[in-house]
Amino acid sequence: MNLIQSLISNVPLVIGGSAFILSQILKIIIYYFKDKKLDLTHFFEAAGMPSTHSAMSSAMTLSIGVKSGFDSTFFAIAVVFTIIVMYDAMGVRFAAGQQAVVLNKIIEDIYSEKISEKEKMKELIGHTPIEVFAGGTLGLAVAMVMLFFL
Repeated sequence: MNLIQSLISNVPLVIGGSAFILSQILKIIIYYFKDKKLDLTHFFEAAGMPSTHSAMSSAMTLSIGVKSGFDSTFFAIAVVFTIIVMYDAMGVRFAAGQQAVVLNKIIEDIYSEKISEKEKMKELIGHTPIEVFAGGTLGLAVAMVMLFFL
């Protein structure tokens, strides 16, 4: 079996990848209705609603549990990995984003002028708890639907 066939036949990987793509597409749709404009760059963002990291990891974790058994070592590793991903998304990365907002404001105040978007620190790098919850729920839903058909 060649590499491509191996990857395509890896059910948890396919399900996780599908949750990733759907989550990123949903960001475009959600922000279209929120901002009243189509911005395809939201597909490449690491923050926002829903959390793609949470969607992908929860989808993979459920599919690993179904395929390998909920008492397997693989499932245990996946659960721990998912908890770390979700905790980091709304904890460390969200706090770093909040600090970037403050630092950007301080720089603007010191120099008494607006700094360019290129010079600004990236502010949207983490998630709120609701974004993480929505991503996790989306991932579980994607996994359940795909597991039913695969």
